[in-house]
Amino acid sequence: MQRVCYTQCVRRLCGPAQSSRLLKVRNIHRSLRQLRHNTVMEDNKPWALISEVGGQGYIEEVMDILKQHFHIICHKDFLQNSAVQGPKIQAMLMWNTFPAAEPSLLRLLPSLKVVSNGGVGIDHLDLPYISSLGVKVTNTPDVVSDATADIAMGLLLASARRIVEGHQLAVDPNMTYLSQSLMGVEVTGSTMGIIGMGRIGCKIAQRGKGFDMRILYHNRTRRSVEDERAVGASYREKVDDLLKESDFVMLAVNLTPETTALISHRELSLMKPTATLVNISRGPVVDQDALVKALRSGTIRAAALDVTHPEPLPRDHPLLSLSNVLITPHVGTNTYTTTRKMVQKMVDNALAALNGQSIPNEVKPK
Repeated sequence: MQRVCYTQCVRRLCGPAQSSRLLKVRNIHRSLRQLRHNTVMEDNKPWALISEVGGQGYIEEVMDILKQHFHIICHKDFLQNSAVQGPKIQAMLMWNTFPAAEPSLLRLLPSLKVVSNGGVGIDHLDLPYISSLGVKVTNTPDVVSDATADIAMGLLLASARRIVEGHQLAVDPNMTYLSQSLMGVEVTGSTMGIIGMGRIGCKIAQRGKGFDMRILYHNRTRRSVEDERAVGASYREKVDDLLKESDFVMLAVNLTPETTALISHRELSLMKPTATLVNISRGPVVDQDALVKALRSGTIRAAALDVTHPEPLPRDHPLLSLSNVLITPHVGTNTYTTTRKMVQKMVDNALAALNGQSIPNEVKPK
């Protein structure tokens, strides 16, 4: 409205040609003011260190989120001129555990205020040490639950119904008939035992309920009656009882000293010989030597793993040669939608820390 009135006044006071020139000048001034504003905003953006774009780092499709709020420098470029770049860096945006927040790197970042981690697990971070430097640590728990629960059920279904083997047979150029020997095990009506009933564990239980599965769970703290009823889950105080009863054992715990090698020879021996172990938590939660022995001996039927230790496994590792093992390369959150949500949450956490605001997902030392 103000612009219309200005235009009408100019036309009344001046001729058509002169008014047109005046309006053009006004538009140029407006553009220059906007340009100066954008330049100031750009100059005021904080600097953030990331691992890389592509490879093990960020996919190109999320870089718009990062660049909207930060000046970005990749780790390789940073190391070439760390003396100049180091004091600029206020945030480390960590993806797939990189760049590694080791003392040798942190000493080069005197202005660092926050390490914003993509994902839930922070077992790769020395939280007490980082916090002692006055640096905040954050993660992204809420946005990863659905995608991770989806991959958990995908692994369970693929292992139970031998989907990968079926695909390999179907595309085999030498196949001349449909063999009936590719038999799987029933999922509907079976028993799933979930170890670790946090956000992801509850989401897995919801999906299991959709398959009419009987849901058991073990957790450090028992969930409320309302939570149990919502997913039809029954609590088992002892892990041993859950292992003995379950057709599918689902691992959804954080990696801690208490959960390292949580599943080893003894625990595997308690499982049914028809049972399948599914791990979407962290590789070290399972004693892999014990798992290889259990799979070879028939102590358990199969294993489906989205995580191993290390990642990737050495190419000669025995797990890679077993026909009753299904492995995916830690892709639990690998969807475009979830990845963008994670990166946005990382940015939100980092900006809150830099601006002295309440941090949505701060992780503090215990």
